[in-house]
Amino acid sequence: MHIDRIDLNLFVVLDAIYSEGSITRASHKLHLTQPAVSHALGRLRGLFNDPLFTREGRTMVPTPLTRNLMGPVRNSLRGLEITLNEIERFDPAATAKRFTLGVRDVLESTLLPALMRRVQDNAPAVEVAAVRVDRREMEAELAAGTLDAAIDVWLPLSENIRHRKIAADRYVVVARRGHPAVGPDLDLDTYLAQDHVLASSRRTGPGLEDVELSRLGLQRRVRLRCQHYFAACRVVSQTDCILTMPEYYARVANADFDNDMVPLPLDMPPLDSFLYWHANVETEPANQWLREQLVAAMRE
Repeated sequence: MHIDRIDLNLFVVLDAIYSEGSITRASHKLHLTQPAVSHALGRLRGLFNDPLFTREGRTMVPTPLTRNLMGPVRNSLRGLEITLNEIERFDPAATAKRFTLGVRDVLESTLLPALMRRVQDNAPAVEVAAVRVDRREMEAELAAGTLDAAIDVWLPLSENIRHRKIAADRYVVVARRGHPAVGPDLDLDTYLAQDHVLASSRRTGPGLEDVELSRLGLQRRVRLRCQHYFAACRVVSQTDCILTMPEYYARVANADFDNDMVPLPLDMPPLDSFLYWHANVETEPANQWLREQLVAAMRE
């Protein structure tokens, strides 16, 4: 198949259908009519001699060929977009752009207010979408451009992914005010004797504090495992359970509660946060600006 036989706009349509799972939604995204998108899909089907998508209910499900195509197609489209962006330059005061940021929910409450103050003050036409990302898919999403940047703990990614440490947070113990056993000088024996709440998005497995305790041959009693720190803080405010969590987020999550926060009586390394981006946007002006705003927001 020769490149001169192919209209590159067809791959933009392919990407939109793949992302949206619907010809109708793809047409809205591309500001095209539905027949125009269907016609483009028909041309692609002829080029590849493959249906590319099959309909299941209201969803367009990609065939194996399409799934194999999307990585190279998105990398190529992303490279072309980056080239055009570098030519046009990025002016935050005038450019309309939407950035997609992969971020853990524990960071949303601490990062986003400071980030959006900077965006509103300096980039009136910029939009930000903070989304959950599967760590196993982070590198692929950064490469494909579905993520512009991501913030997470240290991850062993390839050399194509650039990273920078942007924050370090210590752990604290959260207990209701007036807790009969927890005072400002909480010791390890008293800590271990309490009922604990573990906040984790995983269904099973230890928390980081449990890993550190196990190295010392120690174990705590987890009475409740829940998904979010906010819910855990509310439980703590109404029971004698205690919670171990990062300090920055503890200050935000406990703003609506009268809980006490005391140092964790366990020598644990700080929880480091890293900013990740793909090598192909290293010098892209828009991505450089985004990274600068994220670093400044984390410092705030």
